Amino acid sequence: MSLPVSAFIIACNEADRIGRAISSVIDWADEVIVIDSGSSDDTVAVAQALGARVIHNPWPGYGPQKRFGEDQCRNDWLFNLDADEEVTPELRTEIESLVSSGRHRQADHWRVMILDVFAHEEKPAAWAYGYHQIRLYDRRKGRFSASTVHDTVRPEPGTRGEDLRHPMAHRSIRDLDFQVGKYNRYSNMQVADMRARGRSLSRWRLLSEFPVAFFKAYLVRRYARYGWWGLILSVNYAHARFLRVAKAYEAELADRASD
Repeated sequence: MSLPVSAFIIACNEADRIGRAISSVIDWADEVIVIDSGSSDDTVAVAQALGARVIHNPWPGYGPQKRFGEDQCRNDWLFNLDADEEVTPELRTEIESLVSSGRHRQADHWRVMILDVFAHEEKPAAWAYGYHQIRLYDRRKGRFSASTVHDTVRPEPGTRGEDLRHPMAHRSIRDLDFQVGKYNRYSNMQVADMRARGRSLSRWRLLSEFPVAFFKAYLVRRYARYGWWGLILSVNYAHARFLRVAKAYEAELADRASD
């Protein structure tokens, strides 16, 4: 049964992961649209074979790409997921019940808990780290921000939101090599965004950022529950946070040298 909801996914070189994402929505969404920014692998072929409509758009940044995706959809109610995410069977049943009964309109947007799933896991652990994001929403009442770094739906003032009960699975890490490359690239974008907004970071954070981030990951995010794997995750998370501060300081030094 197709619901009056458009699902859209932004992607680039996701042939190994996008199949799960599309398959988790193709049977219930009215349409599935993939916005591809120039994949050199089989992403487009995989998406088309599964029934998605693929549209090419050169990469403008995270927020602008998702806003472009919103504009391609024929329905006002949208569901967004990333190529490394998957709607769980429980979440699918919940969405189908909400939309088919019209109860989804009791709110203007619905937040989904997105839980980490690692390559050696089939589903999120009971203690998996997660975060809420708006993913099912009426685009007339809110849209993705225009930030090139942050891709978050910004609801209009006075709109109402509720939480869906069941989670979405998030397979963000193919392997450690991929993770390190990802946070290295992302830290570059974060620093560029901060500098464009005139924001600076205290040099003292060069001392505090790594230990604070490590204990946040190890204890607050409960990575300790994963054993040795959790130690690896915590160190990588702390390094990613430290790298952002270090690159910001490096940029300050370069500015000072050019004066």
